[in-house]
Amino acid sequence: MTAAARVSGALLGLWAGAALLSPWLAPATDAIDLDRILAPPGAAGWLGFDEVGRPVADRLLEGARTSLVVAVAVVAVSAVIGTVVGAAAAYLGGAVDRWLGRLIDVFLAFPGLLLAIALAALMGPGLANLVVALAAVGWVGYARLARGQVLALRRREHVLAAESLGVRPGRILLRHLLPLMAAPLIVEATFGFAGAVLAEAGMSFLGIGVQPPAPSWGGMIREGVRYMLVAPHLVLAPGLALSAVALATNLWGDWLRDRLDVRRSGLTARRRT
Repeated sequence: MTAAARVSGALLGLWAGAALLSPWLAPATDAIDLDRILAPPGAAGWLGFDEVGRPVADRLLEGARTSLVVAVAVVAVSAVIGTVVGAAAAYLGGAVDRWLGRLIDVFLAFPGLLLAIALAALMGPGLANLVVALAAVGWVGYARLARGQVLALRRREHVLAAESLGVRPGRILLRHLLPLMAAPLIVEATFGFAGAVLAEAGMSFLGIGVQPPAPSWGGMIREGVRYMLVAPHLVLAPGLALSAVALATNLWGDWLRDRLDVRRSGLTARRRT
């Protein structure tokens, strides 16, 4: 494992740990102290206080939980729907493949984030609607990848042998094709985490994601922008946390892609020998 992978893995573990332990580590998320409005970082609060005297550190930890919940939910729903649609289209072929392929092309024709913003605006703000909007546009990448993988793998000898024995298509997809295309799907899901975290922050910044007083890194940045000149810690803390998580996720995805790629792994092994 490379040094970048170790550092990114440590950052992701810290993010997940902070998110899971935030109810105990951040008990004063909404505690208002009017005497500490816009107070800078210090002994009373190591990341300072916001415009109504709430501790930024506690809200940052609770925002980590929000981003993790959204990322896990969006990636899980998108991966399941996209894999099923793409694999079914490629394996069944014919009219099914044509219509599902056109559906994928229609979604690919629109910028994903703009389409998610439009859907969230139609459904209204909130965490559940945010997950639905992001998953509604996030499944397309998994569908395209799964379709390409099934088209490349469906003529393998063991798949043809299973078909000749009368094995049902659903069982062939689950037992014979899904394990072979799991590696690229896992890598796609890893990069999807970074995209979901950034999308949640962006939509919360626009006011159509997580609603106050629930903390969100994007919402914290939006609330702190007006006080940027007098209290820059309101923007710097969530901004740096968001950047660190996105960068760590992408670096981890790069390492995982190289690790799961058999051709690259074999080439690296031959170079070492």
